[in-house]
Amino acid sequence: MNAERADTTTISLYRMPSPESWPDCLTSRPADRAIAQELLDQRARLPVGHPDRVTLRARSIEAALPMARALAARYRGRGEPTDDLHQVAALALIKAIDGYDSARQIAFSTYAVPTILGALKRHFRDTSWQIRVPRRVKELALTIGPASAGLAQHLGHSPSRRELAAHLDVAEQAVAVAGGAWHARYPGSLDADPTHNGPVSLPAATAILEPGYDRIDDWQALRPMLAALPMRDRRILMLRYFDEMSQSEIANRVGMSQMQISRVLSRSLTKLRGLVDEASR
Repeated sequence: MNAERADTTTISLYRMPSPESWPDCLTSRPADRAIAQELLDQRARLPVGHPDRVTLRARSIEAALPMARALAARYRGRGEPTDDLHQVAALALIKAIDGYDSARQIAFSTYAVPTILGALKRHFRDTSWQIRVPRRVKELALTIGPASAGLAQHLGHSPSRRELAAHLDVAEQAVAVAGGAWHARYPGSLDADPTHNGPVSLPAATAILEPGYDRIDDWQALRPMLAALPMRDRRILMLRYFDEMSQSEIANRVGMSQMQISRVLSRSLTKLRGLVDEASR
């Protein structure tokens, strides 16, 4: 950055009026744009390094600020603080003033407006989304709102997804994806209170106790104890307590009497209780 630009940036920022002091109108006046144009033309006629270039640059920024604010106002109501939009537009205006060349015979507003609008669109595309979305989806999402408003005025009713897709020359599925991404760009916090009745977070409001976790712990503790039993006894225990078969059904399955099955179960359970008692000591 050269000395002139560095010094005048500081001057222009100190002299830049706050948003509260800007006019209440949402559109810039032609007189302001004409003043900014004249100041920039005067600056172009001065040689590089002339001390008056600093003042002319600062005054042109002040004169063109209402235009930047008017452009930022187009994006109000889209979830971004107005002050942030004003700042993005103001910084883009400064960039446009620094890059403007009067010798090209192009009006300053013609050069500055695309620069400011581009900065605002990039702000929404790159910094305002809290979720990662493909760039093409972001760009399409930013066009759906204005396109929908224009179609509603033209058609006399809210446009359908098919009408929006035809107007934007994209597939209906692309409109659906972009619309869904737009509504999800600010996901709710897990710490927010879903009931709005007190300091209760979403996990606390929706959490449940999972009994399966305790069963996993019990099963892991029983595995080495079950391994200490004979294969036949383990099979009978599995049939009885996991497959929930009756003693008569087990007897028919393994070719034993019901009385024998009862004795095996009693003996196996007694041994397992003893192993559990030893492990808990």
